[in-house]
Amino acid sequence: MDAKLKKLQTLLFETNGVIVAFSAGVDSTFLLKIAYSVLGERAIALTASSPTVPPGEFQAAQEFAKSLGCRHIVLDSNELANPSFAQNPANRCFFCKDELYRICRAEAEKLQVPVVVDGTNLDDLKDHRPGLKAAKEWGIRHPLVEAEMTKEDIRRYSRVLNLPTWDKPSSPCLSSRFPYGTEINLERLQKIGACELYMKQLHFREFRVRYHGELVRIELSQEEIGRFFDAATRRAIVGKFKEIGFNYVSLDLQGYRTGSMNETLATKSF
Repeated sequence: MDAKLKKLQTLLFETNGVIVAFSAGVDSTFLLKIAYSVLGERAIALTASSPTVPPGEFQAAQEFAKSLGCRHIVLDSNELANPSFAQNPANRCFFCKDELYRICRAEAEKLQVPVVVDGTNLDDLKDHRPGLKAAKEWGIRHPLVEAEMTKEDIRRYSRVLNLPTWDKPSSPCLSSRFPYGTEINLERLQKIGACELYMKQLHFREFRVRYHGELVRIELSQEEIGRFFDAATRRAIVGKFKEIGFNYVSLDLQGYRTGSMNETLATKSF
C-alpha cells in the first residue's frame, strides 16, 4: 500500500461517514470501493437518474453497488427542466452539477451523513470543469484530489483491486455530445443515446457520437477507426443512424478525443 492510497483511506476514515456521488465511472467506482472498505455501512452511494446518463451506465451503477453490498440510493435529477442547462451555455456543467450536489446535500442532511464526496481527481483540475464551482458552493469534498491521485493512479489501483472499471473508457453525460449553444432536449438526448448504444452493440469501445442538427459526427479511437472503413459496418451504421432520425453521418478524421466540444472555446474562465 503506497502513500497516496493510505492517505485516501485516512481521509475517508476521518469523515465518519460519506455519501458518494456515484456515476459508475472509473473514479467514482474506485472511490466508492475504498470508502466502503474503510467505512462499511457508513459509506452510501447516491446515483442521479437522468436522461443525460449514457446507455448502460445506470445499470452498471446498480450492479456494482449490489456487488459491494453497499447501500445505493437512486434519485431523479431534473436538470433538463432548468432553462440555464437546456440552453447549453459554455458553463452548462455548472447547472448539471448544481442539481446533482443539491440532491446529494439534501439526502446527506436527511440521513445525517456528515460529508458528501465525488470522484474528481487531480487531472480534472487542468480541464474546463464548470462543475467544480458548483461543488465548492455545495461544500462537496474531492478526496482523490486531497490524496493527490491522478487518473493513471486510479486506474492502476483499480486494476490491483480487480475493479471492472480499471480500463473502462470515460463516459461523461450525453450533454457533452452537443455543441455549446445548441439546445438540449429529451428527444435529442434519446437520439444520441440510441446511436451510442448501437455503436456499443457493434463492439466499438472508445468513441463519441456528436450532435450537429441533421448530421452526426462520429469520433473513434485511433485503434478502431479502421473498422469504420469496412463496407458492411459502415452501411450498418449509416442505415441505423438514419433510422434513428439523422440525415447525414460523418466520421471525424481526427478521431476520438475527450472534450472535443471545448475546442471552440476562446477562454476557460466562466
